[in-house]
Amino acid sequence: MNHTRYTATAIGLHWLMAMLLIALFAVGIYMHELPLSPWKLHIYSWHKWAGVTTFLLVLARLTWRFAHRPPALPGTMPAAMQLAAHAGHATLYQLMIAIPLSGWLMSSAKGFQTVYFGILPIPDLMGKDKALGDLLQNVHQTLNFLLVAMVIGHAGAALKHHLIDKDDVLARMLPRHFR
Repeated sequence: MNHTRYTATAIGLHWLMAMLLIALFAVGIYMHELPLSPWKLHIYSWHKWAGVTTFLLVLARLTWRFAHRPPALPGTMPAAMQLAAHAGHATLYQLMIAIPLSGWLMSSAKGFQTVYFGILPIPDLMGKDKALGDLLQNVHQTLNFLLVAMVIGHAGAALKHHLIDKDDVLARMLPRHFR
């Protein structure tokens, strides 16, 4: 592995996850206020399928990351900034795991089983409980808005490295044709 760049697999998973997370958030905002209709149920199903897929991809991404160490941060970065970068990455991964789990728990508590792509029923994690379902809905929404804030910070930090620090932190995560 070239230790100055991420692997092609890591780069591909990063950008695929970024696109999926943006789409999931946008669909989540859109579907929330829709009136009950077949369209709303279809959108909710799509959102759940994409959420399960994203959850599986984050597990694959973590597996890949543990097996393929990422490149070191620039030696010119102060220790506090390196610690903040590692904490930010850890928080992003925690949210990418917690959000789909909170959605799964919420769906279970609200009594709406997830059937992956309309074929594979995913077992509920708990029995129906409206009050708990409502609480989990708030947790799911809050975690999503926290993820948006973290992604904005992550993108801002990458742009700072590129535009102000003039280092390769952003470039090493870009696909080759964008560098």
